[in-house]
Amino acid sequence: MRFHSHIGVYQEEKKLGQNIEINLVVDFNIDETTIKDRVERTISYAAFYTVIAEIVKNSQVNLIETLALEIINEIKKIDQEHIGTVKVNLKKLAVPIDGIFDNVEIEMER
Repeated sequence: MRFHSHIGVYQEEKKLGQNIEINLVVDFNIDETTIKDRVERTISYAAFYTVIAEIVKNSQVNLIETLALEIINEIKKIDQEHIGTVKVNLKKLAVPIDGIFDNVEIEMER
């Protein structure tokens, strides 16, 4: 998923924003016979996207780690009974640091 965000330590980042990329891996604990190839018996990835888009839109946190934790916590709330581990990989695609960077990236799992 790619978004334009206004997160960062520097005021320029919060004012101008920057593009970020978010990859999500969710362990979904459910018996395969329960799903029966029907989307209403599982969690649609569209629901994950909607939650993450809303978090990114409203967030002006300083750290990408904080944003990743917010995402993990909100994703788990979607279905506490069936969602196990959530892993978020978050990349800032441009950073205001002198040097040669393609991006900065963190990965968190809970």
